[in-house]
Amino acid sequence: MGAGKGMPCLLGAARHHGVSMMELRSRFADDLKVAMKAKERCRVATLRLIMATLKDRDIAARGDGNEDGIDDRRILEMLDKMVRQRCDSIALYEQAGRDELARQEAEEILIIEGYMPKALDADETADVVQTTLAELGADSVKDMGRVMAALKASYAGRMDFAKVSALVKESLAGGG
Repeated sequence: MGAGKGMPCLLGAARHHGVSMMELRSRFADDLKVAMKAKERCRVATLRLIMATLKDRDIAARGDGNEDGIDDRRILEMLDKMVRQRCDSIALYEQAGRDELARQEAEEILIIEGYMPKALDADETADVVQTTLAELGADSVKDMGRVMAALKASYAGRMDFAKVSALVKESLAGGG
């Protein structure tokens, strides 16, 4: 996904691997303290935004009867959405000639992606889609919802689901 003329969108550029979500919640707070002591303004602001967004999502989840807040998959979806929003903002800022704001958004993307698992590359994504189609016995576009739900449950934060949706639809329309 490009982000305008000068600065590429950095989706997947700095993904962290090997951190469980249980550790992730406490990592946000710990990393915020370190960033505050180091006077890293952008990191502080980004971590505060992540924590505020997470708290809002947890509160909404409690309203739905989930007292523990959102689960790991939803945290990854939240982070992924935050990255996509920043990619969109970069494109708009660059169109408006606001390169400094575009650079700030790009820096926030790198910080957020540091908490996400490694993104699958195009070949890995295609393999996962084909495997999922086979496992589910999906053979028509009517199965698309079921396939996408399975992929989102297993690969949240590791795939661009807009691109995956097109790939699944193409595979199902073409008969495989």
